[in-house]
Amino acid sequence: MTLLRINNLNVIYKVEGKEIRAVKDVSLDVNSRDAIGIVGESGSGKSTLAMAILRLLPHGVSETTGEIIFDGVDILKMDEEQLRQIRWKDIAVVFQKSMNSLSPVHKIGYQMKDIYRVHRPEARDEEIGKRILELFELVNLSPRVYDLYPHELSGGMMQRVCIALSLIYYPRLLILDEATTALDVVTQGQILEEIMELEERLNLTRIMITHDVSVVASTCNRVAVMYAGYLLESGYVKDVLIKPKHPYTQGLLSSFPSLTGERKDLRGIPGFLPDLGVEHKGCIFADRCRKAMEKCFIEEPRMVEFPGHWKVACHLVGGGWDD
Repeated sequence: MTLLRINNLNVIYKVEGKEIRAVKDVSLDVNSRDAIGIVGESGSGKSTLAMAILRLLPHGVSETTGEIIFDGVDILKMDEEQLRQIRWKDIAVVFQKSMNSLSPVHKIGYQMKDIYRVHRPEARDEEIGKRILELFELVNLSPRVYDLYPHELSGGMMQRVCIALSLIYYPRLLILDEATTALDVVTQGQILEEIMELEERLNLTRIMITHDVSVVASTCNRVAVMYAGYLLESGYVKDVLIKPKHPYTQGLLSSFPSLTGERKDLRGIPGFLPDLGVEHKGCIFADRCRKAMEKCFIEEPRMVEFPGHWKVACHLVGGGWDD
């Protein structure tokens, strides 16, 4: 069952007389209980896509068109009251460095109680306290955290508090935007394992936004690869990350070390992201692609679908080089 369907989504930022095309014609389906990773370099449009899903982009300087259909209803057509009813209750977000959003002068329990009452103003203290302690148990936090201030917690504990906050109404869709980037490797691994356990226990659907391909490989079943606002390749992790078809996906994987198999030199992708404030002909990746043909600079590639819901936007697919 499709829980979230994104159709031809476009996001334009209007800054100093320029139009920055941050997301361009992105279409993506997220099925119930999916765990999908969205990967790409910084500036590829991953976080903008996440913010667009909940209409959190700044008014006046951004323009969003297309469809974002959640459980059969287009989020872009909702009024503010309808939108307020699904934010946090049905769709929740854990932002990058979201621990910085906690008030330093209030205890954790006090802050969580305040947030719980946003949608449940009639809730009694006893009910809220019980829910918060249940969440602490889910994310492996001690009950004593309830009476601590943020400065008394480690980075990992702070991030667990933020994950607990995102789960406070038991949402159906959880978006994690670089949620473990600021943590050390050991703590990141522990939290990712806990998130996967939570999915099983709470029947969560997850979108994981990250630049780290290894995180997606170990925690997601599907992956979508973005570059300069475009979706270039998507499919199951076992297909896309094992035998990628798009040159950009191949370049991303070549820039990450493998923990198994033979040693090989790491290679970065030469060049820079294109200027998103100007119109581009052809493939958006052509200037940096070592396999680019003349056609790639003239004609924008269409999305081609392969068996297993594997989609690739590249003129070269099917030409034999990826076999």
